Amino acid sequence: MTISEINQRIEPQRKMLLQHSLYQKIQSISDLQTFMQAHVYAVWDFMSLLKALQQKLTCTTIPWFASPNPETRYLINEIVLAEESDLSMDGRRLSHFEMYVEAMETSNADTNTVTAFLALVHQHNSVEIALEQTDLHPKIKDFLNFSFGVIAGGKSHEIAAAFTFGREDLIPDMFTEILRNFEQHFPQTDLSKLIYYFERHIELDADEHGPMAMKMIAELCGTDVNKWEEVAVVSIAALKKRIGLWDAIEEQIEGTKK
Repeated sequence: MTISEINQRIEPQRKMLLQHSLYQKIQSISDLQTFMQAHVYAVWDFMSLLKALQQKLTCTTIPWFASPNPETRYLINEIVLAEESDLSMDGRRLSHFEMYVEAMETSNADTNTVTAFLALVHQHNSVEIALEQTDLHPKIKDFLNFSFGVIAGGKSHEIAAAFTFGREDLIPDMFTEILRNFEQHFPQTDLSKLIYYFERHIELDADEHGPMAMKMIAELCGTDVNKWEEVAVVSIAALKKRIGLWDAIEEQIEGTKK
């Protein structure tokens, strides 16, 4: 199997995601804030998938030993550098999650819920226990449980699949257009940091991280047919969970209008 064959396998789910009715439902700043308050969990768990890959594919223990594949080691470290320590809009070094939370604050979206959730994760050292103690939408919980379930499974190629194919690189482009439209119609709300966040994703994913991640998948699977099949299965499941997340956000937006 090849990357192109994986792309063919996931095309139905990818199409559903790109044509989701959520995009048309984001019509006000309030709708956008509702979106951000749920989407932030996807921004956060993305970093856990990334760090799981770093643990698997590079050496993060002492004493240090060179990990088996120098090319894959380079690829993952390059992605970690940009995602965990990128330049913010005002020139500070921040992770993309921290950038997103700052964008939420300047957009007047609520950050208390995600902050409280992360405090529970710290307290219990368990995402599963923290989720049990929150009243997040069930599909948001499903989304997070899937990601951390893949991480717990411990297979590098499956984690890489959720990281690579479970995140849609065209979505930032869509939201950038939505945000620019909002900037014109709602100039009283500062969306500059949110636009910067999405533009950085477009720049990095298209030019650097996307090709790097595809190369990483190919390196991890090699000629192992079973690994390629597992990549396909996890990729489809990850996209279905992302569709579920979009369903949850759409329900929440519609709920605020009743």
